[in-house]
Amino acid sequence: MEYYENKLCISAKELQTVMTKAAYDHLVKGKRIEVARRGGGYGRSALVVVDSLPKKYKQAVKEAFPDGGKIILMEWLKSNYEFDNEARAALSDFVLEDGSLLKPEKVIEYATNASVINAIVKLMNSTSELRKSKGDRRLQWEDMAEVVALYKQEYHHTLPTSTLRLRRKVADYMKRGVVSLISGKVANQNARKVNHKIERLLLSLDSLPTRPFNTTVAQMYRQFLCGEIEVYDLQTGELLAPSDYFDKNGDPIDLSDRIISRHLTTVGNKTLRAKGHDTQYDFNNRYAPHHFRRSPTMSFSKISLDDRDLPRKIHGGSRVKAYYAYDVASGCVIGYAHRRDKDTRLFVDCLRSMFRTIEQNGWMCPAEIEVENHLTNQFADTLLQAGAVFPFVRWCNPANSQEKRAEHFNRSKKYQIEKLSQVGIGRWYSKLEANRPRVEKVYDEKNNTYKEKTYSYDELVADDIRAIYEYNHMMHPNQAMYPGMTRWDVLTECQNPNLQPLNKALLYRYIGDSIKTTIRRNMYCSVAGDKFMLPSPEVLERLQDEQVTAYYIANGDGKITEAYIYQDDRFITKVEPVVRYNESRAEQTQEDIEAFEAQVKYAARFRSIIKRNKIRKVGIMPNIDPDPEIEVVSPTIQEITTPATDVIDYRQLAQQNL
Repeated sequence: MEYYENKLCISAKELQTVMTKAAYDHLVKGKRIEVARRGGGYGRSALVVVDSLPKKYKQAVKEAFPDGGKIILMEWLKSNYEFDNEARAALSDFVLEDGSLLKPEKVIEYATNASVINAIVKLMNSTSELRKSKGDRRLQWEDMAEVVALYKQEYHHTLPTSTLRLRRKVADYMKRGVVSLISGKVANQNARKVNHKIERLLLSLDSLPTRPFNTTVAQMYRQFLCGEIEVYDLQTGELLAPSDYFDKNGDPIDLSDRIISRHLTTVGNKTLRAKGHDTQYDFNNRYAPHHFRRSPTMSFSKISLDDRDLPRKIHGGSRVKAYYAYDVASGCVIGYAHRRDKDTRLFVDCLRSMFRTIEQNGWMCPAEIEVENHLTNQFADTLLQAGAVFPFVRWCNPANSQEKRAEHFNRSKKYQIEKLSQVGIGRWYSKLEANRPRVEKVYDEKNNTYKEKTYSYDELVADDIRAIYEYNHMMHPNQAMYPGMTRWDVLTECQNPNLQPLNKALLYRYIGDSIKTTIRRNMYCSVAGDKFMLPSPEVLERLQDEQVTAYYIANGDGKITEAYIYQDDRFITKVEPVVRYNESRAEQTQEDIEAFEAQVKYAARFRSIIKRNKIRKVGIMPNIDPDPEIEVVSPTIQEITTPATDVIDYRQLAQQNL
């Protein structure tokens, strides 16, 4: 017998054991039985549906083939078997007592067992199938156990085949779900001894500044349990008691080196150990999560600043300190500075270089600046306060190179330009051999001397400036977005249209050179040897006195084109160089005429202010308020010097003068 097209069938050959050939042909010819499959060549026998047989023949078939019901069960389970993906997902996330997860092969095994039980439960709830399989009699668990045993080879499940154990397994599964399928032997018994408290002790022993090996941690753990060493809390001074790490029977919990090593090297514990042992830089770059970002597409939307030491050394062994300002969208260096020492002046010089470039090209102020606290924190409440000069200011975390865009650009500039044109670029510990500079050790009494070529300061600075120019005029790395454009092309042609003009009055106040000067002749002041003219005489009304402070930045040619005047940290005005005109009309140019007219207008406005504010002249006299009942007679000055002849009423005289 076999199941064909979801119907229990018997072959014509086997059917003839309960009926004659003539009877079979008569039933087929009269279509009184259903032939599911006709016979044919190569020995294929016809198949007859058992349920279509007359009653007496059907009963005879069941008596002759008592396993027919099992065939129905097997075929039904097979057609209704469906792998339980939800069980697999739950098992994949299941955490064992030792903190580990199930192995993939165990997940598949237990999910398969769950799938078989699901089919069994579905069959038990289907009364019609039970009647078909057992001829209207009640399903016995013995039959089900036999069917499950037969399917072990096909589905590779590990369910028990004994009747009682299968019943218990199904009942437990119905009650607790997939958890009931997990064998208690899966988690290593030794691993379950490592509870949370013991695990924290192992991590504490590993945290010693000597950074012990895992085997050393295991050795110290056993010494602690045996009382050979004492362990105490560095913060509280509390001694740890070995008895707190014994089992319920009061015996020390011994752990093998392998078990201890396994717990120390889990992902979570490796991270905790690295936090205590590694530097902040190494921890951030190896373990800490990081952000996934997209670069801005318009130049000057964001700039990023960072310092670096040039790779090659100066004569004497020190290195040139450099500071760069990068536009993030284009990658261009828009400002740079070099010094022998890394100090605040290096940062200020870089900003000067950047704003000099911006001003010379008539560009707007960048929308956002990205810096770190080093060298810049003193400007946090002034120049680098959001909204003062830059609408947005981002302070990067220290020792987190992957956060700051300038760090990435420094690397690109170093290995795309500097390495191709300068000898000795790289790092001695680089993984890539081509990036390791040649350094020879000198074996002398100090044993710390290395033979390495050095350069002059001016040579290194000149090479770096040349590298900056070449780097800026390389093709932009994102040619899909900027086809055929260099970094400099992107910088100049793709600027953010929403940028605002520079607030140079505030900017020069913090990054410009300063000089104390005096306003002369109500018109000009001297700045670095040149005379600078006030824009109008009205500015004089804002001054307390003639002493002011002028802030300025020289351009690329060393000339000062403008300065900003402050008095007591209060901005007064912007001044520009006095333009002298040729007094000979025969030689005057248009520029001379304009300079002459500007000075004439200034003088005229000055005279207008003086005239408009002309001081009114007044006289003075004694302020006497006489008693109205008493007549007061006051002699005039003349009467004081000459004999009085008449009495003068000064009140009446004053009223007449009015």
